[in-house]
Amino acid sequence: MVYSLLRPLLSLLDAEQAHRLAIAGLKALPLGGTNQADGPAATQVAGLDFPNPLGMAAGFDKNAEVPDALLGVGFGFAEVGSITPLPQDGNPRPRLFRLDEDRGVINRMGFNNGGAEAAVGRLARRAGRPGIVGINIGANKDSPDRQADYATMARLMAPLASYLAVNVSSPNTPGLRALQDEGALAGLLDAVLEARGRAGPPVFLKVAPDLEVSDIDAIARIAVDKQLGALIIANTTVSRPPLKSRHGGQTGGLSGAPLRDLAQQRLRDFRSATGGAIALVGVGGIASAEDAWARIRAGASLVQLYSAMAFQGPGIARAVTRGLERLMRDDGFATIAEAVGTE
Repeated sequence: MVYSLLRPLLSLLDAEQAHRLAIAGLKALPLGGTNQADGPAATQVAGLDFPNPLGMAAGFDKNAEVPDALLGVGFGFAEVGSITPLPQDGNPRPRLFRLDEDRGVINRMGFNNGGAEAAVGRLARRAGRPGIVGINIGANKDSPDRQADYATMARLMAPLASYLAVNVSSPNTPGLRALQDEGALAGLLDAVLEARGRAGPPVFLKVAPDLEVSDIDAIARIAVDKQLGALIIANTTVSRPPLKSRHGGQTGGLSGAPLRDLAQQRLRDFRSATGGAIALVGVGGIASAEDAWARIRAGASLVQLYSAMAFQGPGIARAVTRGLERLMRDDGFATIAEAVGTE
């Protein structure tokens, strides 16, 4: 209710200013307890016990400022980042655009973040607190050796992460998506897994929705071969379905409702390519319990959202999880895991 009253004011602000205000608001919340890991929507993925399958996607909390606040408002897990070894400003502003008429967002942020050192300090201070916090890692735009950047980030963040998410799918860092090519990806993941160490957290891989069938098959083979914890499907898209907003022609990655159908199809494609041999995380265009449930039935063990919170506020987390519990009961499933891939 409070957010519905504030949203007209927030819509008058530049999208990036509104985002910073949202972070400040979450910082002001008292830290409460996390969700119960034995609740009706609890599930286990990659050896981790999730109190519910709904997470905050990377990109919202780039600098690991509010992971515990996100858990406190009802998310089952929070993924912070992308974080790069060195601080970087990202691309010139304006670089974040709300597409109100389309319930979508276009961003060309460019991995803007305060760098690894600052994030390590914040994450180390929360050590020992409950809750699953994934760390999304990336490479600096001007790095001469991006593979080395990912290895550095894996080594630094492994002791602090519930899982590591390797982001090779942002469209806003030139050349980054080339790391999804079969040869480059295998070498990159080898470097990350070695730097993480044998006792380190599971490694997830985040991929783009703009993939050819051959790319999907190759990534699926590599993910299974490297025994990754999960594939996150998918990042923002550079494609453009018909859009109503005046910002629809902006360059960058498109997310929110216009991405939903493409992300859903890519999830199905990866479910088919992997044969269920690896967990999938569905993200892109999820704005309701029904959206999340459809993604789970299509093969996702976990789901994430981000853009929808800009339109609905932080109450979306509890609304979606309550709705998932209802849908699970209505369809006759005792657990989330039972429903995965049953469409």
